[in-house]
This record gives sequence, structure tokens and C-alpha cells, in this order.
Amino acid sequence: MTDISTLNDVQKIIVLDYGSQYNQLIARRIREFGVFSELKSHKISAEEVREINPIGIVLSGGPNSVYADDAFSIDPEIFELGIPILGICYGMQLLTHKLGGKVLPAGEAGNREYGQSTLRLRADSKLFAGTPEEQVVLMSHGDAVTEIPEGFHLVGDSVDCPFAAMENTEKNFYGIQFHPEVRHSVYGNDILKNFAFGICGAKGDWSMANFVDMQIAQIRETVGDRKVLLGLSGGVDSSVVGVLLQKAIGDQLTCIFVDHGLLRKGEGDQVMEMLGGKFGLNIIRVDASKRFLDLLAGVDDPEKNVKSSVTSLSMSLMTKQVSLKALTS
Repeated sequence: MTDISTLNDVQKIIVLDYGSQYNQLIARRIREFGVFSELKSHKISAEEVREINPIGIVLSGGPNSVYADDAFSIDPEIFELGIPILGICYGMQLLTHKLGGKVLPAGEAGNREYGQSTLRLRADSKLFAGTPEEQVVLMSHGDAVTEIPEGFHLVGDSVDCPFAAMENTEKNFYGIQFHPEVRHSVYGNDILKNFAFGICGAKGDWSMANFVDMQIAQIRETVGDRKVLLGLSGGVDSSVVGVLLQKAIGDQLTCIFVDHGLLRKGEGDQVMEMLGGKFGLNIIRVDASKRFLDLLAGVDDPEKNVKSSVTSLSMSLMTKQVSLKALTS
């Protein structure tokens, strides 16, 4: 078991979320290398980053334009923390925009690129160590960098993208216009590995078992000797939370499973058998099927179904029928 006092020593690379469909995939790829990684809001402050103490930061892609009034931004003090940064797609454009370069609609700086393209390396780079001078990558951008910031130099381009990769080796800032996290970028994994190990100095000694130990330790520290009430649906998310809580705090946990009558045949029994029997969770089953179905009768607006019936009834059942008795029994 990992002791709570050592959790801050676990090496981490955080991914700041700028809205790309691939954001979680970036963190997953890094975790597959044996390095802990998680997604964080782009609104995170430099002080919050300092508290996390990551060995690297990835700025993800996203659908917005960095020069738009409502563009997702970044705390500029993050650039002063001395932490290596990799900007991917929108992340590269954000680095450029915030550090004094220029970003324009792609039509004014080449062409929009959607699909595979050939990246041509123009300089040696730690980020591309062990990869060929020409390689297939996945591009997906409507804007493009037209002028890189002071201190950066060109690393790679493509036929339609004059600045497809750039770097500032003094600050350990790197920008790539393509998506290394997807398999369509043939050497994408190698590039992410180079960032994690060659640039950030990762050891690669993390595993999912470490993560479970970390979460259990954090739960115990947070909960202490208090009781926990968990609304359990039987789905993946609440089931994983339930099992983790059970491992961490045992009989301090009480789960409430509300059977609303809309499950598949026998599914409610399966939930009770699997989580209550196999995993030993303390589960109270509330049969609310008649109340749910009566409330839904004649309602054909799905928005009303979700907002006015399911959510409100679930909360009322948990508070009125179960109450605090479950926590003190």
C-alpha cells in the first residue's frame, strides 16, 4: 500500500483540457508508458499547478481559435514555473499566441488540414529522437502559426503548414500542430515517449495498481471516521467508486440502489448479486418502480422526463426513504 505521505512524490504529467475529442487519449497514452497522467481544466492557476508539482504539462488540442474573444486561455505564470510544456494543435497555437508569435486562419497561412499529412523534420530535436525525417501524422486544424515566438526555432513543416513543429530548448517548450496521441500519427507514441522520458525525465515506475493505492489512501485521509452514503446505479462509474470506497473504508460505506423499473429484466438482481455478493458492498435496494412509472405516465417530452422526474425522484427517495437511518444502523 502506498503511504499517503508519499503521494506527492509520484511523478505526474498533467494535460490541460482545451476541448479536443482526444484529450483523455493523451493522458491514457502517457499512463500506458508507466507515467501517471490526468486531465485538468485549462482554468487551472499557476499556484495550483505548483501544488500538483508535475514533471511536465501538455496543452491539448481544441476546436476554438486562440484569437477569438471567448478563446480558452492559460494562466501566463505557468510559463514561468520551469516545467516542460508540449502544445498539441490548439496548444501549439496558444503557446505561439501567448508568447509573442502570430496565429491566423489557415487560409492566410497555407491550407486547412484534415487528415494524414507528411511531416518533414528540418532540425534535430529531442522530441523527435529516433523518428524518421519524414513521417505521416494526423493534422486537424483550421488555424495555423505564421510566426513563431522569439526564442523558438522551426523543427518541422508540411506541404500546407509552414510551422508544423517548433521548440524553445532553453525553456523546454515544444509545439506540434498534429495529434501524436492517435494511431494515424505513425510515430506519435515515440514522440510522446520522448517528451515524457527524454524531456520531462520520467522514470516510468507508475502502474494502475499504484493508482488504486493512491486513491484508497486519499479516500481514507478525506473520510476519516465519518460515514459515506453512495448513490449506486450499477453502471461502471458508480460501481468503481463503490468498490474503491469499500476497499478504503469498509463498513463506513452505505450504498443506495434505486430500482426505478426501467432496467433490463433481472438487471437489478444482477447489480445486487455482483456488488453486494461478490464485492461485499453494503447495499440498500429501494423499489421505486411504481412511483417512477406513475410519474412518467403520459409524459412524452424526454427533457421533462430527465429533469423533472428521474433526478428529483431519485433525490427524494434517497433523502426521505433512506434518510440518516442507513448511516447509523
